[in-house]
Amino acid sequence: MSIDFPVPGSAAASVAVPAPGSGHGFWAGSPGAALDPEGGVLLAYRLRLGVRPEDGAQTIVARSDDGDTFSTVATLDKSRFGAMSMERPALVRTDRGWRLYVCSATPGSKHWWIDVLEADDPAGFADADARTVFPGDETVAVKDPIVRRVDGGWEAWICCHPLDEPDEEDRMTSAYATSSDGLEWQWHGTVLGPRPGTWDARGARLTVVLPDGRAAYDGRATKEENWFERTGLARRVDGRFEQVGDEPVADARYLEVLPLPGGGYRIYYEARLPDGSHELRTERSA
Repeated sequence: MSIDFPVPGSAAASVAVPAPGSGHGFWAGSPGAALDPEGGVLLAYRLRLGVRPEDGAQTIVARSDDGDTFSTVATLDKSRFGAMSMERPALVRTDRGWRLYVCSATPGSKHWWIDVLEADDPAGFADADARTVFPGDETVAVKDPIVRRVDGGWEAWICCHPLDEPDEEDRMTSAYATSSDGLEWQWHGTVLGPRPGTWDARGARLTVVLPDGRAAYDGRATKEENWFERTGLARRVDGRFEQVGDEPVADARYLEVLPLPGGGYRIYYEARLPDGSHELRTERSA
């Protein structure tokens, strides 16, 4: 079984955002992309300056006319949220403007939560108020949202990390939620999980779901591969997702796919460099 999907390496890649420094933890990536109705592409992504709690982390919103070269329009520092770190944001167009869903790590714990900010223009996120929409709890951390509008409401796929076993919090599954307004959400349970004895035995995190049900996810086999996820493919079947194939399709993580109005795709993903840093790359795929 296979599906046609725009994966990293399908076309020539360019660097949309370079690594913010040299070495492990200096990462640009975990992108969420949207078409700008005025033309071009809007991109929200995470910058990290190390993996220690005291190291810097930001969510950046940027704009590009061509999908390759970006200019920052808003910077959200982790200190604004009282967070220890930040990860993948989701950017969604509304009838009146934009919403940005950001995920933050609770200091001194393995817990994560997700806030939403609203603005008429993406530059307004720099000063917008934050509202918690996915709080998580003492049993689960929630992060890396995929959020989109559908007829009659909203839907989201959220990466969930169980907190029931100390030092085992890196395990991950993907859960589904729906909403009438994108603010108050109803959970519908796990829709993609790991497969014992395989390359994704430790976790499966959805990173993109296309309207036709094709999807990509991050997976890894062991705890030691945390931060070294690879990309696998999946497809939606009766509301859940089933993995496609027995091997990863790319050595990258946080793949985002943006269908283009004229056909084809613009993809964004986080790629490792030999020194342990990560850069944010993009490709234009047919």
